[in-house]
Amino acid sequence: MKKNRFPKGWDEARVKRVLDHYENQTEDEAVAEDEFAWEDTSQTFIEVPNELVPAVRELIAKKVA
Repeated sequence: MKKNRFPKGWDEARVKRVLDHYENQTEDEAVAEDEFAWEDTSQTFIEVPNELVPAVRELIAKKVA
């Protein structure tokens, strides 16, 4: 049996908490969360062509590491 691998700082308990949050969220709560994300000035949303997503993720991973 394959052992689960989690990103640094994550464990099974954290994954379960995240799943529980989204699985039990009402539609109104989900919409409010999405709207708040767009208003958060500490992050930027950009449109990226699908074929470039792997390269962008790689650059972000290098920057974070």
